[in-house]
Amino acid sequence: MLRSASCGMGYLALAQLMAQTTDALQTAPTLMQRPPRQRARASRVIFLNMAGGPAQVDTFEYKPQVGKKPHAGSVASFKQRGRSGLWVSDLLPNLARHADKLCVIHSMTADTSIHAQSMLQLHTGDRLRPCPSFGSWVAYGLGTENQNLPGFISFNTAKPSEYASMQLPSVFAGTPIGINGEDMSKATLAHVSGNPLPAHLRRRQLDLLQVINREHLRAGRQDDPQLEGVIQTLELGFRMQSVAPQLLDLRDESAATLERYRVGVNHSVGTCKGSDFGRQCLLARRFCEAGVRFIEITHGSWDQHTDHRRDLTANCATTDAPIAALLDDLEQRGLLEETLVIWGGEFGRPGLVPGQDKDQTGHQHRAFTFWLAGGGVKRGHVHGRTEVDGSTVVESPVHFRDLHATVLHALGLDHDNLAVVSGGRRIRLTGLQGGRVVSELFA
Repeated sequence: MLRSASCGMGYLALAQLMAQTTDALQTAPTLMQRPPRQRARASRVIFLNMAGGPAQVDTFEYKPQVGKKPHAGSVASFKQRGRSGLWVSDLLPNLARHADKLCVIHSMTADTSIHAQSMLQLHTGDRLRPCPSFGSWVAYGLGTENQNLPGFISFNTAKPSEYASMQLPSVFAGTPIGINGEDMSKATLAHVSGNPLPAHLRRRQLDLLQVINREHLRAGRQDDPQLEGVIQTLELGFRMQSVAPQLLDLRDESAATLERYRVGVNHSVGTCKGSDFGRQCLLARRFCEAGVRFIEITHGSWDQHTDHRRDLTANCATTDAPIAALLDDLEQRGLLEETLVIWGGEFGRPGLVPGQDKDQTGHQHRAFTFWLAGGGVKRGHVHGRTEVDGSTVVESPVHFRDLHATVLHALGLDHDNLAVVSGGRRIRLTGLQGGRVVSELFA
């Protein structure tokens, strides 16, 4: 509008302002390691995605039944754990050992109780439009610590929208390993498996392809970050062939380690389908040690509308020991303080009334629970408060946008300026409304 109205200087000033407020836009489409723009408490993220909506009042938020007519609340037994006295369900005995490491947020909120939309909002900040995923933004801002591996790995992810780079160059997209609950012992990287050619011939083959790609880039597409991203992605795929197979091969792990992580052990009951969650957690530790910035692990069976007690018990039994083993190893190896671990799903569930015969739950997006560990967060800490039945937040709400802003802040990234302009629209993880850094979570 300014340009068409002959306000050329005004248009140039506006363009300069846009450039200043989108620092990351100037970032080349490469995974080269980049320093954070501000003080960083963490170097990487492991996101434990409990897809389907875990019941917070039966896992980490104790809501006792009181009065002559008990309200909906916890049906699982709870105890206070550790020095902090954090309430943790008896269904999670191994995680209960780590109570003093957890920073529990009881006041999470989302915009909708529709699975697909809320899961998209959790991953991208937008529940309706396709946008870059959380891990892609982290890779975009920081690159990777290992040039032979991607910045973002996604285990057992159900939908490409959860790891896609969308408006960012493709080199920042997540690399999926295992899809839709398939047997993780058979999961491989598409880049790594099945090429019968020796390495030197694969290199020559790729070199020829890259010559063609770069000629295409020079022929009028010099400013095309997507094409440059494809070129970088092909190079990364070749380099991964020397590293990724060894990381995926667990034969060098001891029998005791495999047992601690419950590798190969699943509790497939009712709607709870086994996905070798223990293997995901152990692989996450290995990729974390190797320098990957953002690792997502998915357990996708928490959508419990019937047989709630049975399926909740199975889900907790599947995930409890592997997550506890992951936290054990991260701390023992000196990685926990520089790794931010996040646990949660797209929303929560209302509690049950013990006196009723019903054993089914619905969706609850106005109040649910996440927890964080490592990455400089407070240990044994509870943030936020809900109503007596856990139905709504009454103190210190934390929206997904706030969670995103807080995690980026922990990594030394400013959510306001980590942005890209696409189709005339400024896109960032925290959306048009922005988010609030929840500084109260940090020690």
